[in-house]
Amino acid sequence: LYIIFFNKRQFSHSSLLSQISLSQKNSELSKLSTMADESQKWMLLVTARTPTNIAVIKYWGKRDEKLILPVNDSISVTLDPDHLCTTTTVAVSPTFDYDRMWLNGKEISLSGGRFQSCLRELRSRAGDVEDKEKGIKISKEDWGKLHIHIASYNNFPTAAGLASSAAGLACFVFSLAKLMNVNEDQSKLSAIARQGSGSACRSLYGGFVKWIMGKEENGSDSVAVQLADEKHWDELVIIVAVVSSRQKETSSTSGMRETVETSLLLQHRAKEVVPKRILKMEEAIRNRDFASFAQLTCADSNQFHAVCLDTSPPIFYMNDTSHRIISLVEKWNRAEGTPQVAYTFDAGPNAVMIARNRKVAGLLLQRLLYHFPPNTDADLSSYIVGDKSILQDAGLEGLKDVEALPPPPEIKDNIPSQKSRGDVSYFICTRPGKGPVYVSDESHALLNPETGLPK
Repeated sequence: LYIIFFNKRQFSHSSLLSQISLSQKNSELSKLSTMADESQKWMLLVTARTPTNIAVIKYWGKRDEKLILPVNDSISVTLDPDHLCTTTTVAVSPTFDYDRMWLNGKEISLSGGRFQSCLRELRSRAGDVEDKEKGIKISKEDWGKLHIHIASYNNFPTAAGLASSAAGLACFVFSLAKLMNVNEDQSKLSAIARQGSGSACRSLYGGFVKWIMGKEENGSDSVAVQLADEKHWDELVIIVAVVSSRQKETSSTSGMRETVETSLLLQHRAKEVVPKRILKMEEAIRNRDFASFAQLTCADSNQFHAVCLDTSPPIFYMNDTSHRIISLVEKWNRAEGTPQVAYTFDAGPNAVMIARNRKVAGLLLQRLLYHFPPNTDADLSSYIVGDKSILQDAGLEGLKDVEALPPPPEIKDNIPSQKSRGDVSYFICTRPGKGPVYVSDESHALLNPETGLPK
């Protein structure tokens, strides 16, 4: 009995030791697991600002829908990012379960083909990343396994014909290329951005930019190049009339597809008209020849909208207010004998007017406010945004000055019986601007550096 009892005690003792040993192992594993979890909680962020651009020779129509290859070259002017831009923050962390994106605070799907094309291209070109300060190392092979969060904000209306998708996709590509250490020049990055939104390729440069349509089937030669930087013609002033900030009824993507399928005028435009206009526009920009620049800009805008009307069913992007703005500018230009202002409309009713200098911009603003005064309860400082110093050039300090404006000389014999009060939401005063920039101040990031979610 004693021996049996002893063996029982011996067994119990060894079992107890075994349990203690197992408990210690579990404790060590738990500690290691906690340490591993802590090491996996790192996050890298990049924030960038990218400008929008407005085409003066329009892109309309694709020869390849998937790669977004255009039927003609186009030329644009980049707008000052201080006044119209997209800000984007991108983040990577091993704690992220899948790719996510928020636009203007609302989560949107990244499953669309265009986002996926850009992500695929960027991940395939990603390089090694090391942040010694944070003790983070990412090999280029890791990018295929890591997930990203993206938050984007437009400081101007989205999908209303002000090239928000151009600024947005350009910023998407530009910021991710920095985060992933993609070693490509701006031209190569423009070919990636093009696959997200055609016009986005032009937002990767400042000043005046040409999107070369290219000839290769794989799109390798369909890239953007800078014709001149923003300082080349810095006396130009741009005023945008936001006629409507509503999302347009016919998206640019579906509109182009219908035009390519049904418009004979588009075929004539792409083959015969645009190639000649591109050469003339390049010369006008090079020589700072405003008369030629204005004539080409207005004519190309009008032909673009004629092509939309030639589509079956017809597409109407402009409205009555758009037409009144065209009439206002045309009458003034004719009265002066030489163009003072160029106008252009993208796929929406909002007017982009380019004045030859600041003096003319002040006179243009007087005319616009005479015809399209703000509502009586409005504040002039919120009706004119962007570069408000043009108000001083126009001699306007408040609503009383607007109400006291005399009729412009060119309409003295045909003064309208009533003004179009409230037909314009607001005006943005800006100028040609620089290309994308990185924002180093982390306080401007749109994502929380602790959670990776929007602030």
